[in-house]
Amino acid sequence: MEEINDLVWVVAAEPLDNRILRLTFNNGSVKTFDCKPLIKEQNVFGALQDEAIFRKIALDGWTVTWQNGEIDIAPEYLYEKGISVQEAHETASNRVAENDIPYNSEK
Repeated sequence: MEEINDLVWVVAAEPLDNRILRLTFNNGSVKTFDCKPLIKEQNVFGALQDEAIFRKIALDGWTVTWQNGEIDIAPEYLYEKGISVQEAHETASNRVAENDIPYNSEK
């Protein structure tokens, strides 16, 4: 797990398919964050089950929000639980298929 030495906040966000966010933080880190577990476990995020609502994200200066700030996720949580885009790419590149043919993430 990465250590947070300074305050982090979201400077850019993009909603992806399958309730995943691609986030850029003020320290230059780019991570993906899967919102599905929060949506499933926390009633406050229930509205995000609707694809149209999920895709209408906004930035408030610190983090991503939905529905005029009624729904948000702490930037520290997004940073801590998010998966580094580089780390995700390396993991996909290292996968091996059942027949021991290297996984090709380019397909």
